Amino acid sequence: MEEQTSLEERFGLCPYATAQSLISGKWAVLILFYLEEGPIRFNELLRKMPKMTHATLSVQLKSLEEYGLVQRVQYESIPPKVEYSLTEIGKQFHPVIEAMATFGNQYIDHMKEGSK
Repeated sequence: MEEQTSLEERFGLCPYATAQSLISGKWAVLILFYLEEGPIRFNELLRKMPKMTHATLSVQLKSLEEYGLVQRVQYESIPPKVEYSLTEIGKQFHPVIEAMATFGNQYIDHMKEGSK
């Protein structure tokens, strides 16, 4: 009988479990998508997100930053300015976002065909 392992135990060993862990936050993929446009300030990103609270975005960004997909740059200015952008490894997520968009559009079409 094969022993079951958790997602956390497979992180860094299994490519699927690792990728799933990196984007496990509800808004992670959408945040990465918006960051592809280039560096963006927190409040600007918050305005782009659908019905997201300040606290939720903060938690999601911190998680993506801890995983090394997003970098936070704080400028010493008055008022303080903080920008978020993709790291080099974060930019490598682009083909995944494109594939998800392609599949998402195909699935939307499939749902429309099913409702006819």
